[in-house]
Amino acid sequence: MIEETVEWNASDTAIIICDMWADHPCKLAAMRVARMAPRMNEVISLARDQGVAIIHAPSSGVKHYEDTPYRERMKTARAAKPPVPIQGWCYLNKDHEGSWPIVDDIKRGEAKVTGCDDPIARPHVSTDRHQHPDIHIIGYDGISDNGQEIFNFLEQESRNNVVLMGVHTNMCVLGRPFGIRQQKYLGKNVVLCRDLTDALYDPRDKPYVSHARGVELVVEHIEKYWCPSILGESLTEVIPGSAGSAAS
Repeated sequence: MIEETVEWNASDTAIIICDMWADHPCKLAAMRVARMAPRMNEVISLARDQGVAIIHAPSSGVKHYEDTPYRERMKTARAAKPPVPIQGWCYLNKDHEGSWPIVDDIKRGEAKVTGCDDPIARPHVSTDRHQHPDIHIIGYDGISDNGQEIFNFLEQESRNNVVLMGVHTNMCVLGRPFGIRQQKYLGKNVVLCRDLTDALYDPRDKPYVSHARGVELVVEHIEKYWCPSILGESLTEVIPGSAGSAAS
């Protein structure tokens, strides 16, 4: 592992929270989101205080927030022309990355969700797509799952540094129109917050490792081919003096 220290200005940085829904068709996946949410909220709260922009992206759940100032903020951001097309989904790019490290495309039982490690997968039914209630939406935050809206906002606010966190690392965090691949195509400086993410991987599938190791393999793939990763605590650390002078 190669470690490097890079200093980002908070005013140049945005955090995008991907698909941290209140529920999920895969119950073990939902459990891990619930476990992660309080720590994620703590991290973004501290980052927000330093001036980092927070964008909540609960895909297919944005409709629940249409009449809020958080949606209005994203919808009214000044239009910007992206340097490359914003795709509906960014699939594995064989010209840019190596073979995928895990098998995550198998469905079991009545489930339509692949990679679910529930012992008995339940049928795919509509689940609550609100963002998890332990992650607060407040202040100058924005809500959007639209790649163009998010790009408009990032350009308007001069946010060239983007942190991705949320779920699932091997699917939406990489592939959404606001995810890692698309942000890299757009020329953004991107990092993955590796301790605030989770993958959809079932240890019954290749390479037959624990769920935790499966997540690590996906993170290692991203680090090798797409972008560096950081820990959430890095978003809470402030360089002495960078937050302004103390009141006298």
